[in-house]
Amino acid sequence: MSSASPSTTHDTEEARDRLRRARRVLALTGAGISAESGVPTFRGPQGLWRDFRPEDLATPQAFSRDPLLVWEWYESRRERMGSVQPNAGHHALARLEERVPEFLLATQNVDGLHALAGSRSLVELHGCLWRVRCTGCGAVREEREPFAALPPRCRCSGLLRPDVVWFGEELPRAPLEQAFAAARAADVVLVVGTSALVYPAAAVPEAALEEGAFVVEVNPERTPLSAACGVSLRGRAAEVLPLLVGGGA
Repeated sequence: MSSASPSTTHDTEEARDRLRRARRVLALTGAGISAESGVPTFRGPQGLWRDFRPEDLATPQAFSRDPLLVWEWYESRRERMGSVQPNAGHHALARLEERVPEFLLATQNVDGLHALAGSRSLVELHGCLWRVRCTGCGAVREEREPFAALPPRCRCSGLLRPDVVWFGEELPRAPLEQAFAAARAADVVLVVGTSALVYPAAAVPEAALEEGAFVVEVNPERTPLSAACGVSLRGRAAEVLPLLVGGGA
């Protein structure tokens, strides 16, 4: 495989041709694709809430200590996310799914934008902001409306928590295994808007490379994965993915 370099017309054409001929495709997406829709960044100054860092709130220990505080933070996040819409990158991946015989989209994002764009063959490695899970009976359900009272409770009276992966928790086994299986079987793997630093998700494209898949990276910046990719395209997902997939706005 060639070493990655800043995007060229040849790189884009090669990636487009590989996707056009592929029968098995895995797309792995990270925070970069959602940032283009205006999703607030998790870290950095904008990530602060009432002087709390996300690392102080998104933990089992914080929830056990003060579930009301944690839920107030999550409700503020859900409220800010209510008006955010998928961008052209999300829609391009939904179109790609329609034409590839075997397709899987694995996302590290919890915002639900891929599903909103129409992606159906989808695994959410870190969970979803719009689902809740009961700490008592274990029931999981979608919940997009604001809660009448915080912290919310299940019908069984158990305390509800966001169905997301917190710091110190392992990723759900089934979605992760599905992503790795798709990576090992893929002809082409798209890695979009992710730093390739957070494991175990960062190991998914590595598994694909070991099996000889052609890996296409889409990212404005160079990452630790860039040099190993077949093509590394510098640019925003909302601009680059429509060029690779074609069709639609």
